[in-house]
Amino acid sequence: MTKKGFLQGVLVGLLATVIGLFTAGVILGKLSGRSDNIFKVLEVAQSENFMGKLISLGAILNLICFFYFIRNKQDSRAGGVLAVTILIAITTFLIKL
Repeated sequence: MTKKGFLQGVLVGLLATVIGLFTAGVILGKLSGRSDNIFKVLEVAQSENFMGKLISLGAILNLICFFYFIRNKQDSRAGGVLAVTILIAITTFLIKL
């Protein structure tokens, strides 16, 4: 496993999680009926203690990235995405405590 590929996988995993988090926030904002913006959704998620669930929804895009890298035989990048996903799982577990 190369360091460069692993770091690229970590960056892709973080970027995919952020994009997924904002996408889930926008969708939840539209479904609320009040057309809340993303910052309002994140604020409400923090105050009502469902930020961990929102982050977990955002991490779903990591699954797509992981399988893309595995299919294209880029194992070091897939390892980076997997490391970020495990880190997110631990973070959401700690948020729940």
